[in-house]
Amino acid sequence: MDMTNQEYGAYLRKKAKPSPLWKDLTWAFLVGGLICTGGEALRKLYLSLGLEEEVASGGVSVTLIFLAALFTGLGLFDKLAKHAGAGTLVPITGFANAVAAPALEFRSEGFITGTCVKMFTIAGPVIVYGVTASVIYGVILCLFR
Repeated sequence: MDMTNQEYGAYLRKKAKPSPLWKDLTWAFLVGGLICTGGEALRKLYLSLGLEEEVASGGVSVTLIFLAALFTGLGLFDKLAKHAGAGTLVPITGFANAVAAPALEFRSEGFITGTCVKMFTIAGPVIVYGVTASVIYGVILCLFR
């Protein structure tokens, strides 16, 4: 079957379901907001337990990473992301999911060649970019200060 780009585009438009944009935006906003509100509630809890600001903030990060990885392992993160979409990509929970999901997917290939190697398939480029960008910004700051 030979189609032009225009014919293929028309075919796709006819077959594709329209996306409920406002519903998707609302869910993403609500779930992302709930994750952030939960993080703030954890910070206030840790502060009320007598932790210093920096330690409490670090504790929130660790807790959110742990919960996102746990929910990924239990299969709950994907169910939530199916409905919440981009709302689950609040940076720290989305990053934890991006590390945990490939590790779980390839665990049948063994601990080293499966889990450890595939763990950073998605997150690896993000880490490399983040480290590289921070070094470049640091050098620029030192040069122009």
